[in-house]
Amino acid sequence: MIANHAPACSCCGTPTLDEKRIDVRFGLPDVALAAGDEARHEVGVGALLRVDGVGCFMRCLLPVRLTDDIELVFGTWLEISDAELDRAHTIWNDPAYADLTLRGALANSIKPWGDGLLGATATVEVRNPDEIPYVVTSDQYLLAHILAGTWDRHDVLSCLGHPLPVAVRTHLDEHWSIERTAGLAARVVEGTSQFAAPGRNVQADLFSGSVGDSPEEFLASLLVGAPTVPSDQQLTEQVPDGVRHAFWLTSGPQGHELYGFTVHNSGTGAGVYCTWDAPEDLPWAHHVWRSLHRSTEDETRATEGG
Repeated sequence: MIANHAPACSCCGTPTLDEKRIDVRFGLPDVALAAGDEARHEVGVGALLRVDGVGCFMRCLLPVRLTDDIELVFGTWLEISDAELDRAHTIWNDPAYADLTLRGALANSIKPWGDGLLGATATVEVRNPDEIPYVVTSDQYLLAHILAGTWDRHDVLSCLGHPLPVAVRTHLDEHWSIERTAGLAARVVEGTSQFAAPGRNVQADLFSGSVGDSPEEFLASLLVGAPTVPSDQQLTEQVPDGVRHAFWLTSGPQGHELYGFTVHNSGTGAGVYCTWDAPEDLPWAHHVWRSLHRSTEDETRATEGG
């Protein structure tokens, strides 16, 4: 998938671009990914595709309403018949295109719903003659539910790995989460959550303490071997049911680092390692560190719909 954005990356008040509409584009139908270039044939301007031995496809837009008045628009593919592809191609640049309506099957597995959408029947129609058609209705339950509902922005957007123009709260496990700030791509490598953008990087990990240790004792164990830094380069703060601590240093002319921990009286903790190039980004690193959060049992049940 490709995000059609180059957002201004900030968590501290700097405006971001197009934060109320996020466009995500699938480059090919899923079944066409294994086909060689010689088997793929663009028809016309590139919104129509014929794949030898596989089928015919048309680009379309799947709009999803998210909380906070955000619209997420997936540029996906619809599998259609050969006759429908020819019909669409014939009228694509004519006034008759404005009345185009087609029925087919979604040709991409779309997170967070995954294979539940792959093959879902859908009707598409043209809303704007300057755009490709939109998915408007479906007789498949899940797709109809997606079109009709409003979805939690964090649950949906945290499944997308490319940079986004808005901040997204991302789960590290069933209890711990962190804010992935605007403009950062996301991936998980050997259990470590990593977020990255030019000039900014974050790694987040989880820790378990010794049975019976207080949060302060747990924190002290995490800081064994840490470098000594001046008092104005470290912070310790009390949080509900725990404590957090961070220290930061400059490792070179353009290298800045922050190590931050939040520990809970449950015996669990989370830590972040942030690096950045610009000296003025220290507040960003503090924000990421302070965004570490362990949900209560009530919050976890509410998220799960309990």
